[in-house]
Amino acid sequence: MTKKLHQKKYRKSAYLIEGWHLFEEAVQAGVTIEKVFALESYRDQLAAFPQTIWVSEEILLDLADTQTPQGIVAVIQKEEVGLPDLHQGKFLFLEDVQDPGNVGTMIRTADAAGFTGVIVSDKSADIYSLKTLRSMQGSHFHLPIYRMPLASFVEEAKKSDLPILATTLSRESKDYRELSSLENFVLVMGNEGQGISSVMAESADQLVHIGMKGRAESLNVAVAAGILMFYLS
Repeated sequence: MTKKLHQKKYRKSAYLIEGWHLFEEAVQAGVTIEKVFALESYRDQLAAFPQTIWVSEEILLDLADTQTPQGIVAVIQKEEVGLPDLHQGKFLFLEDVQDPGNVGTMIRTADAAGFTGVIVSDKSADIYSLKTLRSMQGSHFHLPIYRMPLASFVEEAKKSDLPILATTLSRESKDYRELSSLENFVLVMGNEGQGISSVMAESADQLVHIGMKGRAESLNVAVAAGILMFYLS
């Protein structure tokens, strides 16, 4: 059953993490650790975790997603997350971002930049895939992450009077360095290939871009998000 957690459809109530860094982050966050799978050599370090099951390297490799799982894999109980309160704060919204590495990197950067929370569209990569979790490096334990459809997000943002800043290379967009300082806003990053949707472009209070100095047409979405989040924070 544990190995089935590699598949999204089985991650309704729990998910897998691997490696000591994520395990230590989970312990510090106080989340429920349902099971721990580890090598016998770590008995001393895991003496306080009676839910530990001692396994061979072969079994651990079978449970893990990488060739070097660092001797430990754990099953973490998902925490219930309701709707975000968008009345105040700095939020990041990811609209249909497909690559787990990009999603995880942007969530980690939002954490580092002191953002209030991250909202992920229902068509974006799953935040509980092992690749996304590795990219987040435990940031999902530090700030709330919500998943909601685009239409619901726009409706909630408008009801809360939260300014929507959406990234696009269109002529109507403003260079990010020209933006006025904002205490409360949501920054929208779009799909890697298509960018933001027409619905998002029409709903945004301000369209934003990063000017290119060289010949590259655009930046990787996670790189662009990092520049904007630290500038806006």
